[in-house]
Amino acid sequence: MEVSRLKTTLRCVVEPYGFECYHFKIGWYNDCVTEPFKFTYDPDTLAFLLISTPSMFEKAFLPFLVGPHCEDLCDPINRCVNYHLTHAGSAFPDEDIEVITYYDKNDTKQPRVLVQTAGHVAGAAFYYQRSSLTHDPWEKDKNIIGVSIHPRFGGWFGMRGVLIFKNIRVPTLLQVPPLDVLSEEQKIEVLNRFNGNFRDGTYRDIIPVEDRYSEDQWTFFSTPAKDRRPLLEHLKEQALNEQCGQYLADNK
Repeated sequence: MEVSRLKTTLRCVVEPYGFECYHFKIGWYNDCVTEPFKFTYDPDTLAFLLISTPSMFEKAFLPFLVGPHCEDLCDPINRCVNYHLTHAGSAFPDEDIEVITYYDKNDTKQPRVLVQTAGHVAGAAFYYQRSSLTHDPWEKDKNIIGVSIHPRFGGWFGMRGVLIFKNIRVPTLLQVPPLDVLSEEQKIEVLNRFNGNFRDGTYRDIIPVEDRYSEDQWTFFSTPAKDRRPLLEHLKEQALNEQCGQYLADNK
């Protein structure tokens, strides 16, 4: 099947850098979003969602930080994501692919893709919202923001973007639902943690996980973007020293 072949190629390109990919149909996504966020492609159009696992920071971001594509320290994480998604798309030179990152905005400054919804319909991670509950414990007018939980990484991952294969139709593709890994009590707890203080990261450990962010990665993501430059300079120097040490070890 063409989807299997494409996914195998895509996995070979992205997995060495700490990314995972999941397929979905545009129609599945469109059925879950309101009009401003719907894509105009045929509902049977094939797309892939890419997520970053905890290892992405060391496998992709730090090498990018000291590589030729990062000449300055302005917005490096988004540039790294854009580089790897674009590189993934270039693995299919005969296909017409639209690459959309999680931070891309449309003309009205809204996200071009709702990645948590895409992650849910692609079966990557369950998108828990108050509508996921049997009994809603909050006041009706209280705003509760949803959160995605990966079955292996809990909250220690990121939805990074989608690749839309504009000319590939997959009408018979079967949808695999995301794993619902939380009890009713855990769903309430994770939503309370995320909405109460998402910056403390406790929602990420709502379930036991296979892997989590390294100390450097957690420090990076928990630091406000405007305050990251000193940390980035330290990480870049550290990565360069490790790169130099590895070179010397390999050339003894």
